[in-house]
Amino acid sequence: MKITVVGFWHGYPEKGDATSGYLLEKGDNKLLLDCGSGVLSSIEKYCLLSELNGVVLSHYHHDHMADIGVYQYAQILTASEEQRKVPTIYGHNDDKEAFSSLQKEGFVQAIEYKEGEPLEIGPFLFTFFKTNHPVPCYAMRIECDQKSIVYTADSSYMEELAVFADESDLLIAECSTYANNDLSQFGHMNSHDVGLLARRANTKELLLTHLPHIGDHQNLKREASDYFNGTISIATSGWTKEFK
Repeated sequence: MKITVVGFWHGYPEKGDATSGYLLEKGDNKLLLDCGSGVLSSIEKYCLLSELNGVVLSHYHHDHMADIGVYQYAQILTASEEQRKVPTIYGHNDDKEAFSSLQKEGFVQAIEYKEGEPLEIGPFLFTFFKTNHPVPCYAMRIECDQKSIVYTADSSYMEELAVFADESDLLIAECSTYANNDLSQFGHMNSHDVGLLARRANTKELLLTHLPHIGDHQNLKREASDYFNGTISIATSGWTKEFK
């Protein structure tokens, strides 16, 4: 199992980069976790669009799904009758209008996931947990070959989220601001929140993502380490972790 950061910015992409998007791979199985602004062009640094089996969306805020529409266009424009692969977009159905918009008949199919119901996608076993965010949003736990990745998506700090991430091999956690700022009312974590989450989850490795557009990101790492003494990395385009 391999995970690559395609995009990591909070809200909007900076020059040449993208907002939330992570490429999950195992052999020929390739999935995107979220598909924010700039992800579709950035993904082609790591694989062909035609190689993607689909996308798993955490929620329907633009910085996590803005490129879904153009992904649908890509499927329509590049499809051939002789050899058409219909990818799948997995999403929650808490927002029925948003969920229904994911499907383009004959080109992209949509499948609903539900909290607490395991979902097998190729070699990956997904489970989902509803986070604390202004719109319905789900964290994901992905298990494959006795390894586990937990992606928080967007959320303020929750003890229950730490339980969901318990003993994970890699925790990909949103870190939207520095320790002296509190964004919990907007459903986001600061660096101390994330460090505490990682410590409570007893995760092996922490990746800070969904990063702010101001300040020195190295300070986020230093602040998170006030609570978590394990390995901490800061998301950058192309950051990769491969599990043997």
